[in-house]
Amino acid sequence: MSVDSTAKTIRVALVVCLVCSVLVSTAAVGLRGIQEKNKEQDKLKNILIAGDVLDTEKDIREIFDEYIQADIVNLRTGKIMTKSEYTEVLNPETFDIKTIAKAPQYSRKLSTEENLAQIDRQPNYMVIYWVKVQSQKSKVILPIFGKGLWSTMYGLIALDRDLTTVKGFTFYEHGETPGLGGEVDNPRWKASWIGKKIFDKSGNLQIEVIKGNVNPADSRAQYQVDGLSGATITTRGINALVRFWLSENGYGPFIAQQRGMQ
Repeated sequence: MSVDSTAKTIRVALVVCLVCSVLVSTAAVGLRGIQEKNKEQDKLKNILIAGDVLDTEKDIREIFDEYIQADIVNLRTGKIMTKSEYTEVLNPETFDIKTIAKAPQYSRKLSTEENLAQIDRQPNYMVIYWVKVQSQKSKVILPIFGKGLWSTMYGLIALDRDLTTVKGFTFYEHGETPGLGGEVDNPRWKASWIGKKIFDKSGNLQIEVIKGNVNPADSRAQYQVDGLSGATITTRGINALVRFWLSENGYGPFIAQQRGMQ
């Protein structure tokens, strides 16, 4: 092959690469809005699943507006923000956990001892979701997140109005290995959380995800959830993030506030 022919081949290849890269970039930009909308819809769907109010025959947004009330909680004080305190960022409609966690004015750096969930920075505020039945709050859905094996896992845990019994559990975003850590999406595993107790009668945090299966005869069975088979690190991560968010470093002050109002 001549030098001229080789040069032409290289030029054609470069043009093809350039055209392909432009097409891919254009498609990515054009589809970003659709992708973000789908992601938001999936999150709303998981909130409804956690609250056990999903109806597949109805519009997700319509169900959400009918059954769910969102509030912003100050994690340090446990108090719910009033609407007059809302800002463009601290607002249920615009609240974004990832944005809040990265912003120094809305989050805090965790010490090594505190960083059980391996998130480095913790939001000072979190959005929570009340499930309303006949205008009465029957459950509360708390967003949680923390490190698994390969990814930061974002999920939701629903508590009964007694704030000590699990009524729903799901992850809406993660990058764990399919068939192993990805079993967090298994409906049977998620259903195994329902009815588990978080605190003992003295108010001490007891919930834990164990290695292996729960022994029903064990005196601690009411506080224990089966681990994921073949996914030890993911199991440890879920146990750590759940215990972190339900402790005094997470929703503890909020739970204490709500109990005091009952």
